Amino acid sequence: MSQSVMTMLKNGQQYMKTWPVRKELYAFFPECRVVAATKFAIKTMPPVAMVSCALLFQNLGSDYLPQTIAIGAFFLSLPMQGLLWLGHRSDQYLPPQLKSWYQEIHTKMRSQGVNIANAKSKPKYKELAQLLKTAFNDLDNVFTKHWFN
Repeated sequence: MSQSVMTMLKNGQQYMKTWPVRKELYAFFPECRVVAATKFAIKTMPPVAMVSCALLFQNLGSDYLPQTIAIGAFFLSLPMQGLLWLGHRSDQYLPPQLKSWYQEIHTKMRSQGVNIANAKSKPKYKELAQLLKTAFNDLDNVFTKHWFN
């Protein structure tokens, strides 16, 4: 089940947009922290790379150009690392305990009349993300609150 790097980056971007970053989920899923860090890195690392390269080139000169380029490439690679992790994670199957939780949430949402896709027999993290996003967007806090207490 290997994916190309470009596919993983695209899947990571989609998963980052889908995953609900909510305080209730921080204790249970590393996705919340990775999504927050990746969004921060996407905004800040390109300017950090430019400034660090400019300062190194100005202070050390062209003799250290390979090291300057390596440092700039390092800073530029940080957001990509987050997207790759998210892309890889989104395509993994849920472990048994999360699978049963996914099915329980899906059943309860269907009983509340929420229009959602059919439950997958072997759900992945991307299906869980979509289900949680729908739950937090379409249902009131009273319904979702008992999941995390």
